[in-house]
Amino acid sequence: MESKRELRARMRALRESLDAATRSQADARVAWLVTGHPAYLRAETIFTYVSVGTEVDTRAIIRDAWVRGKTVAAPRVVPGTRTMEWYAITDFESLETSPFGVEEPVANPGYRVAVSGGEGASAIALVPGFTFDSQGYRVGYGGGFYDAFLPTFGGFTLGLCREAQMSATAVPRDAHDVPVNEVIAG
Repeated sequence: MESKRELRARMRALRESLDAATRSQADARVAWLVTGHPAYLRAETIFTYVSVGTEVDTRAIIRDAWVRGKTVAAPRVVPGTRTMEWYAITDFESLETSPFGVEEPVANPGYRVAVSGGEGASAIALVPGFTFDSQGYRVGYGGGFYDAFLPTFGGFTLGLCREAQMSATAVPRDAHDVPVNEVIAG
């Protein structure tokens, strides 16, 4: 079995090799599936990454959430930890680029969004990954940020992936890995 490191490298290369038209078409399908998903439609708050580079594009989903009056929360990495704090965003212009090259909200305590929710919470989280398997396990960037976040999140989780990046076999798992509730692949 491939190690996480090997699988991450292979899927990163595959993601980078997809041409812009293929990525755009897949991402439009992901956005369509997410914005029509019952958990998304019920949710009052959407916890989502703001896509950069060749990641599955979340901007159409974010815009849709704003139009529907949902709260959109984006993560900000807490320096020196594996944790993220979540802040409500109302536009893309107020984001800043982190040392990791990720667009993050400004740390404004007035816009902080609590992660806890519990069963039936009216929240959904959109989770990135290089690949997911049919059980919802993922291989991400390797920083452990979503490994720390997922066990604390009380809402429904959707992994976002392009069909070409779905793993045909189970991905390597560690004891701390938590699967998403469902994978949306375009």
